Amino acid sequence: MGRLGLILLDTCALLWLAFEPEVLSPLAQTTLQTNSELAISSISIWEIGIKVKKGKLQIPLSLSAFVKLLKKTAGFQIIPVEDQHWMASLELDWNHPDPADRVIVATAQLNNLPLITEDHAIRSFYHQTVW
Repeated sequence: MGRLGLILLDTCALLWLAFEPEVLSPLAQTTLQTNSELAISSISIWEIGIKVKKGKLQIPLSLSAFVKLLKKTAGFQIIPVEDQHWMASLELDWNHPDPADRVIVATAQLNNLPLITEDHAIRSFYHQTVW
């Protein structure tokens, strides 16, 4: 597989890459290894924070320390959620209630980015996925 451009990770893919890379599919692992340009939607930070607050997720460092680490990682960017992302998420012809998933898909779509995700609902809707 040749070198790709920027690729977006959904929230689970980000967590697995950071803390449990062996959970990623072989194709996702290969894609990440051949790609030095990675991004997330900033809504993933919110989603992780909500799960941590509710006790549904534990990460081995504080959320703020994790975000600082992400910001220092070469070739990694956090795409801010702006009005066009919210509008695009509302305009998706997709009956999916999760606002984070909708914004992540809208971000990928607006930027014409492949999306690394294990999520079947996303993969069946957005066809530029890697898993």
